Amino acid sequence: MLKAVFWDNDGVLVDTEELYFEATRAVLAERADFTLLQEQYITVGLRDGRSVFDLVSPALDAAVIERLRGERNARYAARLATGVTALDGVEDVLAALHGRVALAVVTSSNLDHFEIMHRDTGLLRYFDFVLTNRDYEHTKPHPAPYLAALSRSGLAPEECVAIEDSERGLAAARAAGLRCVVVPRGLTRGGEFRGAYRVLMGMHEVAPVLHELIG
Repeated sequence: MLKAVFWDNDGVLVDTEELYFEATRAVLAERADFTLLQEQYITVGLRDGRSVFDLVSPALDAAVIERLRGERNARYAARLATGVTALDGVEDVLAALHGRVALAVVTSSNLDHFEIMHRDTGLLRYFDFVLTNRDYEHTKPHPAPYLAALSRSGLAPEECVAIEDSERGLAAARAAGLRCVVVPRGLTRGGEFRGAYRVLMGMHEVAPVLHELIG
């Protein structure tokens, strides 16, 4: 019986992945004279779960890379501060599940970015807890984020489901022993999601799948 649903954030609850990509691409172009292609970002960041700054690290020392990362984070935060809206259908699903199962956010986002993007979404009231990248040592596709969620919830993997949109998220969930429902969109639409419990076309399809598992 399903007792908890663990939600990814970027690309699942809010539409922020393109904003992160654009902030990263702009900094690399202006400060490192490097043109980051969308395909590179998808492969390195959304599939492998590595930093795209690895692409320029052989040519730049660690201090410069850290400075570039800080500038990217600042630009991204500034863009988020102009307003982020929840993805269509998300709140309806959360409202339908609230009180029936535990709900948690399991994200690789920085805590400060997460707080900015959810200032006005109204979604956090539905969740029992939130885990950001400050709450575990390794990020997705490592299972650490979902293992931390399992520990926090006190539940077994078979009692939980993860909702993801990317290959790295699917890999993290599966490595933690979780079933994973994938709802690809935007940059993740062309991914390979072998091993997913379900791959859905949109958020409107999520509730029926989860209600079947709740019973």
